[in-house]
Amino acid sequence: MRTIPVTPLAATPDSIAPFGTLVLPGEDGTPFGPQDASLDLSQGRPRFYIMRLPHRPLLIRGITRHLRVTQCLASADGADWFIGLARADAPLTADAIACFRIPGGTALALHRGTWHAGPFFVADSQAFFNLELSDTNETDHDTVRIDAQFGVALAIAA
Repeated sequence: MRTIPVTPLAATPDSIAPFGTLVLPGEDGTPFGPQDASLDLSQGRPRFYIMRLPHRPLLIRGITRHLRVTQCLASADGADWFIGLARADAPLTADAIACFRIPGGTALALHRGTWHAGPFFVADSQAFFNLELSDTNETDHDTVRIDAQFGVALAIAA
């Protein structure tokens, strides 16, 4: 297996647009608009929870997608984090995976079907807000091992 170093891109609303919405802080009372996540939680019971993850290597070996839901993630600790993303509407290849640094204090709403690997981070552990469906991890979890299928892993340069 080959390890390919990847430098994370800065997450901006434009750079994230093919994969989802980068939700930035805004003033209370601002009307709904393109700056907001457009959610689809209609295929089941929504689940909002805080997941605490232990540190793991900054290495993308597999990537997952959910076809029934628009998943939302944000650091509950307010710290930056990393995620690998590939478009839902294009063939999955190792070259199609882009890595992003997501700033603390923002949220990421993924388009339904967007491939994602992470969250990754440098701390010993980190907590994340997660909005998906109550059964997403059991019934809507399509994973591809890129290390097995493509013979590569992507090493995130933090």
